[in-house]
Amino acid sequence: MGNKQEELETCVCLQGYDLIGIMETWWDSSYDWSVGMEGYRPFRKDRQGRRGGGITLYVNDQLECMELHLGMDEEPTKSLWVRIKGRAGAGDIVAGVCYRPPDQGDQADEALYRQIGAASHSRTLVLTGDFNHPDVCLEG
Repeated sequence: MGNKQEELETCVCLQGYDLIGIMETWWDSSYDWSVGMEGYRPFRKDRQGRRGGGITLYVNDQLECMELHLGMDEEPTKSLWVRIKGRAGAGDIVAGVCYRPPDQGDQADEALYRQIGAASHSRTLVLTGDFNHPDVCLEG
């Protein structure tokens, strides 16, 4: 993401987002991801030894949050889940970022469904990702 970092930081600064999900990252030891973006806490999962397919979720520092370890990180899919404490009597929010590589079969879909199912016990679920599903056509 190095070549898009400045553009992303400018957009985030102007808009003031609370959550930023990024798919298809390919960070390695040459990128100091822990610095991240000012005002945000980064959560990240990389696809080891592969190009692309990593995922990152930045959460605004003003939000109380914690990563959920659901014990279901099944290759080739990736998912990352964070519980965000609700404000003033509101319920907690679970935010998720998922990645499903292209050209995968039913096994990858079932793994992703299990991950989403395990995270969806919260009343409020925010899910984003790169699902690469072959049967979805977004063109009109």
